[in-house]
Amino acid sequence: MGTCSERPPKSCSPLPPLPPTQNSGCAPVYRYVFGHVPEDQLEHHSSQQVLDTGEQLMVPVEVLEVDKEGVWWKFLLSGAMAGAVSRTGTAPLDRAKVYMQVYSSKSNFMNLLGGLRSMVQEGGFRSLWRGNGINVLKIAPEYAIKFSVFEQCKNHFCGLHGSPPFQERILAGSLAVAISQTLINPMEVLKTRLTLGWTGQYKGLQDCAQQILEQEGPRAFYRGYLPNMLGIIPYACTDLAVYKMMQSFWRKSGQNVEDPNGLMVSVSSVTLSTTCGQMASYPLTLVRTRMQAQDTVEGSHPTMRGVFKRILAQQGLPGLYRGMTPTLLKVLPAGGISYLVYEVMKKTLGVSAAS
Repeated sequence: MGTCSERPPKSCSPLPPLPPTQNSGCAPVYRYVFGHVPEDQLEHHSSQQVLDTGEQLMVPVEVLEVDKEGVWWKFLLSGAMAGAVSRTGTAPLDRAKVYMQVYSSKSNFMNLLGGLRSMVQEGGFRSLWRGNGINVLKIAPEYAIKFSVFEQCKNHFCGLHGSPPFQERILAGSLAVAISQTLINPMEVLKTRLTLGWTGQYKGLQDCAQQILEQEGPRAFYRGYLPNMLGIIPYACTDLAVYKMMQSFWRKSGQNVEDPNGLMVSVSSVTLSTTCGQMASYPLTLVRTRMQAQDTVEGSHPTMRGVFKRILAQQGLPGLYRGMTPTLLKVLPAGGISYLVYEVMKKTLGVSAAS
């Protein structure tokens, strides 16, 4: 057990594991990075772990199996399609979230319905999907980068048999997200600008990138990078802690958390832990968005500390959670859509968890 020859867990979500076993090496790393399921239950639970909240996107672990090397692209394509459809379906909520994060204040309080109404009045019904194109486009490079990083994590951590499983999990998951976010941060900036842009401001993705480059310089594409990186740790730690707490609760209530048919137990634990992880890192997410949009809104070059102080001075602590409502509302529909599309795509392409 715990050697590089073991089959990695099957899953495709960025969700933390069951309490650590005595094993060490690459298996604990993958349990954290890709899902909660213990190895002896993989064949029952792999399809239950598909969860894309629109904030996090993980590579399906099935592509890492040695005996599936010939069809790895089918699993990646299925996951990418699931993410694309999921994010397109919840795009109005995502745009409303960004709109509220940037424009809502004490003097201009904006709730979810008010934000949606303002966007429709400004650009029509189709404007609710503004910025969704770049959000879908970045799924492919995000998948490719994380897939490569996970392979390197496996090769590296398999040799660190003395490392505590918890540290391996946090380090592997955080490293994968950090590297991918570093490389796709310019696309995040473009998504924010397109999402907030008014009708006719940008002719398209290329025009938006060109305007940013000419007016603000190349450094603008990495605005919000620091809070983005700092938000990784509270998300991962909170997600892990809440999931363990939920598993303990279910055990004390007499539920068998290892039951292959325990879909309700699994989904409820995963959904709550993911939501709490998002709430823990949300103030940093909001600051990142404000920094990415700051030149558009206030014509300055903000620092993370400056944005925090401005929000607290103008809106108080509640200001750090502007836009949280649409974020929470899209968790269940995004997860459900991605699960259904992933399974349909696998059947269409002729692959399955058992293939």
